Amino acid sequence: MSVQLPAPDETLRLVAVHAHPDDESSKGAGSTARYAREGVQVTVITCTGGERGDILNPRLQGDEEIARDLPAVRRREMARAQEILGVDHEWLGFVDSGLPEGDPLPPLPEGSFAALPVEEAARPLVEALRRLRPHVMTTYDENGGYPHPDHIQVHRISLAAFDLAADPDYAPELGEPWEVAKLYYINGFNRQRFSAINRHLISQGIRQESLEQMLARYDESRDRLLTTRVDVRDYLTVRDEALRAHATQVDPEGLFFQVPHEVETVAWGTDDYELHISRIGVRLPEDDLFAGLRHETLEARP
Repeated sequence: MSVQLPAPDETLRLVAVHAHPDDESSKGAGSTARYAREGVQVTVITCTGGERGDILNPRLQGDEEIARDLPAVRRREMARAQEILGVDHEWLGFVDSGLPEGDPLPPLPEGSFAALPVEEAARPLVEALRRLRPHVMTTYDENGGYPHPDHIQVHRISLAAFDLAADPDYAPELGEPWEVAKLYYINGFNRQRFSAINRHLISQGIRQESLEQMLARYDESRDRLLTTRVDVRDYLTVRDEALRAHATQVDPEGLFFQVPHEVETVAWGTDDYELHISRIGVRLPEDDLFAGLRHETLEARP
């Protein structure tokens, strides 16, 4: 089966797969907001409801009303973030695995997302890919961006679903086969970005201790290949508003919001990705997740 390239008048489609509500606003939010406003059909898929998450905003800790039904609060926060980003949204319906702590680590809760066999957890994502028919899919790398078990499971099921959705022999009851043309890893927390921002701040006579401490601890072995940088300088405010919509999950005075937009705009105004799989020819580096898929690009090929 060959990849079905979009027709000249066809709406481009993107699916972004995330582990918990709030991940879509802290990872790649600028680019999803940009693409949605440019007419791309953007669908965020959230695998779990964040049921085992904590209240991370110090201003809301101890709020008994929120603590009584945190999952419902997080669903309302997700709805608000979706509205701000301008994207479609679907839940896969799995249960948050929590972040195990201890040495040795305790077992994952029975039936939780990360405890499920990969193919079982991938099935609803296969159905979504076949129904939504995205040209591009974004997900996490093999370390999950950071090693939360749900993030690592997102990586596993995304790669499985990418293959299984295209397999005509797999689960025909889940819909007609569909080949996603390109699969990207979101690469937002990279040393290059934070180093560039820190250098710019120092050039302006500003020292940001928290940023310098983070860079001092950074393990360079975590560096990923940056293949694709999407300009999001006009969407930094939208990104931050969406993240603040997840009020239980972010400290409004935390590191996410400490770099002024004017600094980001000058020093590093992109969302960053690693192209992991492409079923079409590509030329790297890219500045567009849909490079090679837009009609004007196809016409320009020799």
